[in-house]
Amino acid sequence: MSNSFAIFDTAIRTCGIVWNVHGVAGVQIHDGTEGATRAHLLRRFAGAKEEPPPAHVQRAIDGIVALLCGEKRDLNDVTLDTGDLPEFNRKVYAIARTIPPGSTLTYGEIAERLGDRLLARDVGQALGQNPIPLIVPCHRVLAAGGKTGGFSAPGGVVSKLRLLSIEGAQPSGPTLFDHLPLVAKRGRRS
Repeated sequence: MSNSFAIFDTAIRTCGIVWNVHGVAGVQIHDGTEGATRAHLLRRFAGAKEEPPPAHVQRAIDGIVALLCGEKRDLNDVTLDTGDLPEFNRKVYAIARTIPPGSTLTYGEIAERLGDRLLARDVGQALGQNPIPLIVPCHRVLAAGGKTGGFSAPGGVVSKLRLLSIEGAQPSGPTLFDHLPLVAKRGRRS
């Protein structure tokens, strides 16, 4: 089965999308140039061919672009190719896709929906391996107590918080500004 890909710009950074006859197989959120995004995609999907996206993939791209501009998009109409992924991961991703923009679930809540709250760590690991971020909105899954948890896309937790902020979700825990030096957080003097 051959994969195709396209590179596109969004409000936050250059992204890439990979598809085949079964659906979208990957989304790349890159923290660099178009060339770096292309190179990263080709490492993940060796042999993929850059092509203009067909209509259904263009709709996915348009949805991602709109989501990253602040529109409430769930992208559930995008057909995915998850056939090569472990069954557990597919189940986690299916639950994650039910989380609407601006809302969140915890790793434990997803584990409960899978039938065993003790699977929370496994849920986190599956989400850390998510090859289709944004369409499978792993950024909408938080750690216990509303803490952010991890995020494997470029920029890590800062990117996760930025995505949640764009969607209007307000998790507790670290904020977008926690990574700044203390001097920048002080503000004006009283």
